[in-house]
Amino acid sequence: MTPNHFSTIRDLLRYAVTRFNAAGLAFGHGSSNALDEAAYLILHTLRLPLDQLEPFLDARLLQDEIDAVLGVIEKRSVDRVPAAYITNEAWLGTYRFYVDERVIVPRSFIAELVPEQFAPWLTAPDSVSEILDLCTGSGCLPVLMADVFRGAHIDAVDISPDALQVARRNVDEYALQDRIALVESDLYNSLPPKKYDLIISNPPYVNAGAMEKLPQEYRREPALALAGGDDGMDLVRRIVAGAKEYLTPGGVLIVEIGHERAHAEAAFPDLELTWISTSAGDDMVFLLSAGQLP
Repeated sequence: MTPNHFSTIRDLLRYAVTRFNAAGLAFGHGSSNALDEAAYLILHTLRLPLDQLEPFLDARLLQDEIDAVLGVIEKRSVDRVPAAYITNEAWLGTYRFYVDERVIVPRSFIAELVPEQFAPWLTAPDSVSEILDLCTGSGCLPVLMADVFRGAHIDAVDISPDALQVARRNVDEYALQDRIALVESDLYNSLPPKKYDLIISNPPYVNAGAMEKLPQEYRREPALALAGGDDGMDLVRRIVAGAKEYLTPGGVLIVEIGHERAHAEAAFPDLELTWISTSAGDDMVFLLSAGQLP
């Protein structure tokens, strides 16, 4: 079948799935498989509702619409550009965020814990007034938390001015300028003396060996936001070491470390890390209370 023979979304969907599978694409930037990613990219390109594929499957397309979809399929399958960078959007639950190559594509197991206000570990969520997000990237987690912790102010920190420009766009889009402050800082370095009820972080934690094996899609993301040193714990050690100074006596620190649990436990042999269950299991996110911190 040549491109001139495509006429419907069904035709393009089948073709895209075949191309994606043949190219051996890596997923994980919003979709987990070729079919879901193809459907998303096609619907987005045609400006159709992202949750309504079925009614449009046999709709006949104009040639310029077909050409536009084929261009996206080529960009994804040949250039290996993550879907989120093609569409300039990413989703965490029902929240949409602007993204581009200045930030990693939002994905966080901490996001799953936000709607329940980190229960039962955060004992008085309604009294939380100050929150710190280290390595905020696109600013996605502060937006989610501002919606749940209605009385809280959030400082969102990143070392990258480029990332903070993207975060600014997302904070402004949700009209949260009065509640989320964006701070350019190397972790705690540029923060004023202040106490937080909650510190969260989804920092760079990929170990050096894993960095070398990353699929091409992930290598398109800023290495600064992924690489965590030899064992992945370079920034995590600094986050834990400095947290005591910035937490209230009843405060908690929550850190996401992906598949690095063994390295995290080796890095903190004298701390009893509490591992929080997420959809990926019990070893992606750990918690420490202020009282546990050195």
